[in-house]
Amino acid sequence: MARLVIPDDEPPVIAPSAAYSRLEGWDVVTYPTRPSSQADLKERIRDAEFVINVRSTSQFTREILQSCARLKLISIWGTGTDNIDLVAARELGIRVTNTPGVSAIAVAEHALTLIMAVARQIVRVDRQVREGHWPRAMVTQLHGKTLGLVGTGAIGRELARLGKGIGCRVIAWTFHPRGDVAEWVELDELFRRSDVVSLHLRQSPETVGMIRREHFDLMKPTAIFVNTARGAIVNEADLLEALQTGRIGGAGLDVSRKNRYRG
Repeated sequence: MARLVIPDDEPPVIAPSAAYSRLEGWDVVTYPTRPSSQADLKERIRDAEFVINVRSTSQFTREILQSCARLKLISIWGTGTDNIDLVAARELGIRVTNTPGVSAIAVAEHALTLIMAVARQIVRVDRQVREGHWPRAMVTQLHGKTLGLVGTGAIGRELARLGKGIGCRVIAWTFHPRGDVAEWVELDELFRRSDVVSLHLRQSPETVGMIRREHFDLMKPTAIFVNTARGAIVNEADLLEALQTGRIGGAGLDVSRKNRYRG
């Protein structure tokens, strides 16, 4: 019987899902923890014919793929494919699939939540109230402000809709603009005009380190930068410097470059 391995269901999303019951009758091995190292990942999937990958921390390098002689398919429970060596997979005859748009609404809502949290200074105000203070913060009203989208895939398009719904002007840049998602502008103009910049590009050799100091230098000192894409697309040191020097107003992040194995 063909073996299917889920090497990284932490926190669990597949095991509690309705889809999991459809695997009844398969030889399924599900790990409720993430691999601690590349060697651990190799050991978990070495006998698998099919792998369902949940977390991008699992790195399917050429070495890993070459060590799995029976592997035929890696199915990604998500959209990003940057954790898989696609060239090696193609050469080895391993099919790679993903689920584009699967969480577009949820991630767009999350991006909007981060924007709101920074604009309303919710974290700082909450901390000060817990310390016994009663802060009177001058917060940013988003209605009438300009939301700039870097990337307009399924998530970017959904955030454009949400942004317009709260009264934002929406401008956008992407590699291949099409449709009337927003007003299309050049990347430098987007950073210059936006009160909020939200990043929605996929990670690729073309985008790693793409957003850097020169872009933050263009931003308004009150502007907010949000990244719910991949940490490696942004030069983290440049972003940190922009925040520490007050070059930009704030940032809402749920990703960083430090999401790989250590050691």
